[in-house]
Amino acid sequence: MKNCLQNVLFVVSIILVQHVHAKSPHILFIVADDFGWNDVGFRNENISTPNIDTLAKEGVILDQAYVQPVCSPSRNAFMTGMYPFKTGLQHLVIWPDQQVCSPTNLTFLPQQLKKLGYATHMIGKWHLGFCKWQCTPTYRGFDSFYGYYTSHEDYYKKTNVRNGKLGFDFRNNMKTDKGGIGTYSTFQYTARALELISQHNKSNPFFLYMPLQSVHSPIQVPIEYENMYKNIHNEGRRKFSGMVTAMDDVIGNVTQALKAHGMYEDTLIVFTSDNGGWPTMFGNNFPLRGSKITIYEGGTRVTAFVHGAGLKKTKYTYKGMLHAVDWSPTIVAAAGGVPETNIDGINQWDNIRTGGQSGRTEFVYNLDDLAPYETGHAAIRVGDYKLIVGYPGLYPGWYPPPTYTSDNYIKEVPYDGSQDNTTQLFNLKDDPNEHNDLSQKLPDVVGKLRKKMAEYHKQMVPANYPPATSASDPKNYNGFWTPGWC
Repeated sequence: MKNCLQNVLFVVSIILVQHVHAKSPHILFIVADDFGWNDVGFRNENISTPNIDTLAKEGVILDQAYVQPVCSPSRNAFMTGMYPFKTGLQHLVIWPDQQVCSPTNLTFLPQQLKKLGYATHMIGKWHLGFCKWQCTPTYRGFDSFYGYYTSHEDYYKKTNVRNGKLGFDFRNNMKTDKGGIGTYSTFQYTARALELISQHNKSNPFFLYMPLQSVHSPIQVPIEYENMYKNIHNEGRRKFSGMVTAMDDVIGNVTQALKAHGMYEDTLIVFTSDNGGWPTMFGNNFPLRGSKITIYEGGTRVTAFVHGAGLKKTKYTYKGMLHAVDWSPTIVAAAGGVPETNIDGINQWDNIRTGGQSGRTEFVYNLDDLAPYETGHAAIRVGDYKLIVGYPGLYPGWYPPPTYTSDNYIKEVPYDGSQDNTTQLFNLKDDPNEHNDLSQKLPDVVGKLRKKMAEYHKQMVPANYPPATSASDPKNYNGFWTPGWC
């Protein structure tokens, strides 16, 4: 009788496991590059993003979604759930001639999803290091990779220049692929996504990570998209706006493909930018203060939303605090898994899908002791208060979108050492655009936040930011930026 009962329980457990896996949603995780707070249609009527607007408004708009001020640190946070200052990636970005990548002892998001039975694919920009193969996507949990390793590149030529060294950078899995030269990369990514969706066995869960090239510089877009914005007389902003709409079309085409193949209703879509817009390259964060490469809100508070499978409450704006490190555990939970507990990220899935209170009450914008502090020295938020200590970054102002060709209002404030003792305190609930520094009025609050910052600082790993090396020179590899030199 005992053996019979054990057998029945075993069969039931197998059925339950199969049921859980059957209900695991497909997941589409989209990351826009340098996409500003004011570069989306639902905030700016002068920008056309109908597909993003529809998904966001039908799903959950995340009003307090934060990231790092530049690319590599944010992407590392998305994939690992760890603050960059604990992994040595807090200073600037990973350049193609540096012997560094996201630490290989960290577990990446797709590795966790594979344990849950997911097929895992990536399309777009990696930017987490590639000096050895073990750093690259297909070694970090992705079944396939279609895109480029470096920080940015020509949308048509697929080339990147670093320290005077020109190299080709585009891969289909591990192989270099020149088939798309001359094609706008956004169209390539669409075609690849449609191919993956059409070939997928729908009985298994599907994870597609799409860190798009758009809308990072260089400012390039097919003329038909630029012509949609003839009312904008500033050429750079006109082209940039066209780039935004081209990106929106990718998202529209991918969602249509999901519908055509019967996967849309079972798909959870996550969208975020990797950092704020860059006004010098015509992105815009107004009325938020600052820019990409700066730890003011304009560099770190971004457009984000979730849509689709698993959401219980929809068509609302979630006001709870969310940080880039939260995406990994939140997505794992949405997939039916148990998130890691030894990371900085917090599982926010139940909070977001039901409209519950955020599990996050504080986070670190950045901690960086390596000069020059282009990406900011240090900042922390606890509750409604934000403390900035030292240099906040190159772009400290408020930058309305340029309209006319003559618009020229962006001034950099380089680090010169004099800002090291600067202290700024803002109440983001009352002053989300950071106009009123309260540091002199509220010294007790400053003291409490400094103490909290010091606790985090004890956990900091020194920035892994090595000098450039000629070992990476594309001339050594038939003109390609390629792994194998570290």
